[in-house]
Amino acid sequence: MKKMMAVLILCIVSAGASAQGMPMAGGGDKSVRAEQVLTQLQERFAAANTTRDGKLTQAQAQAGMPMVARHFDEIDAQRVGYITLPQIEVFMAQHMKQR
Repeated sequence: MKKMMAVLILCIVSAGASAQGMPMAGGGDKSVRAEQVLTQLQERFAAANTTRDGKLTQAQAQAGMPMVARHFDEIDAQRVGYITLPQIEVFMAQHMKQR
């Protein structure tokens, strides 16, 4: 599970880095890096949320955020059939603390 979250974050960061030409490795402020990861997460969520309602269904997650889709049931703890960006952020933060 910990490795999956690390891979998710790495995918988010690397996708943004290659798209923006940012350097991936080496130094840098951790808070700046965390902000970049959060920005990439927000952008990927927005792209996957094709209905623009702030809710990501299982199908939308599968199409646009496959790593999130793999953890969809864990994130959708209330079983409402969709997840929101804040729920994904909380899930990621909880799993990052476990590392």
